[in-house]
Amino acid sequence: MFHYTVDVPTGMDETIKRLEENLKQEGFGVLWRFSVTEKLQEKGLDFSTPMAILEVCNPREAARVLNENVLVGYFLPCKLVVYQENGATKIGMPKPTMLVGMMNDPALKAIAGDIEKRLAACLDRCR
Repeated sequence: MFHYTVDVPTGMDETIKRLEENLKQEGFGVLWRFSVTEKLQEKGLDFSTPMAILEVCNPREAARVLNENVLVGYFLPCKLVVYQENGATKIGMPKPTMLVGMMNDPALKAIAGDIEKRLAACLDRCR
């Protein structure tokens, strides 16, 4: 499966707040928060699903993977999505191991595995 997604008991705003706090514990910061719902509605499109995309980065980890292979920049920053589906709030992400797996580089895959484990723990702590 290309993604890791968890259900959480809180609403969108509380979930994002808790997620940001958990990310800080792992050295990640939110670079950008984008409301997909607001932007599509602003453009006159019919989209009512509450959805926000957070682009997150840990500068040390970014430097680490970019020093291995600058093409990893195509996958940065990491994206986390908070959305509601059938009344339930969910948090998900594409798995970093799946993304760098396309590069066929064992060293990068190991680094991505560590990052994936830490980001998944942030999502899990929001449950």
